[in-house]
Amino acid sequence: MRRLLVLAALLFALDARAVTIDWVLVGDPGNAADTATNCVNSPADCGSVAYDYYISKYEVTNAQYAEFLNAKAASDPLGLYNTSMDSDATFGGITRSGVSGSYTYTVKGGFANKPVNYVSFYDSLRFANWLNNGQGIGDTETGAYTLLGGTAEPSNSQTVARNGGANIFLTSENEWYKAAYYSAGGGYFDYPTGTNSVIGCVAPGSDTGNSANCCCAVQALTNAGAYAFSDSPYGTFDQGGNVAEWNEEIVSNEFGSYRGFRGGYWDFNAVGLSSSVPYTGDPTFESVFVGFRVASLVPEPDAGLLGTMGMLSVLGLAASRRRRAH
Repeated sequence: MRRLLVLAALLFALDARAVTIDWVLVGDPGNAADTATNCVNSPADCGSVAYDYYISKYEVTNAQYAEFLNAKAASDPLGLYNTSMDSDATFGGITRSGVSGSYTYTVKGGFANKPVNYVSFYDSLRFANWLNNGQGIGDTETGAYTLLGGTAEPSNSQTVARNGGANIFLTSENEWYKAAYYSAGGGYFDYPTGTNSVIGCVAPGSDTGNSANCCCAVQALTNAGAYAFSDSPYGTFDQGGNVAEWNEEIVSNEFGSYRGFRGGYWDFNAVGLSSSVPYTGDPTFESVFVGFRVASLVPEPDAGLLGTMGMLSVLGLAASRRRRAH
């Protein structure tokens, strides 16, 4: 009976896993670094990653982030929601209703598959922690990262870094860079579409390859993966244009520890999408221009598959007990 209850609890937890991520494998571990000094703090190993890993094929969307908000922001003491997500009619994609303690979040029509924006660096870490901890009631302050203080900007904000044993996390700059610009056997490209030719800023319907949502073809967000012929060599989409994306890189300056972001955005010229243009920003910055994607050492298992496996385990256990009863 106890084993049946454990299996039932597992199936319940899997049913609560509302967000699924499309992962792509980034292989060729131990690849050489890019010879160009294009990374913020680590030009010597720029783009070199010593292990296989998975990265999300698409930027995190409004639909995915709204699931996170509904699970973890009923009162929102951590400021996971920015009211510009509602008030910005052109670029904000999520509305909030109710009162603190019972807030609910709804994706605006037409925005479900557009990338979430108006998120800080710490929002992206908390989303990663939530995924890392199994979603549902999973903690936002521990897991892949330890965030102290219980406030929107954690008390260890200057030094917070990925914990050992993390499974799902925000990308490092090298992980992001490799997935965007590197091809095993082909070396590094200037643009995240497997080419050294400047990306064309066009509307998705005009995409014939080497295209992106950049200045000034659309002047709005486009659906994740809308540029279907312009994926990276590893099969990611929108690592150039649409929204720029936070990464873990710590960049110290006179203001403290800033964080890296990459990839340009919908209003940036095409050259700003190239490998030679890293960015840094205040990690509390919540902008119309910036979102994020996540990475993993082992991709999150498919809930339906595990649910089936769990049911088979239950049925197998029941059959075994019937056989022993004869």
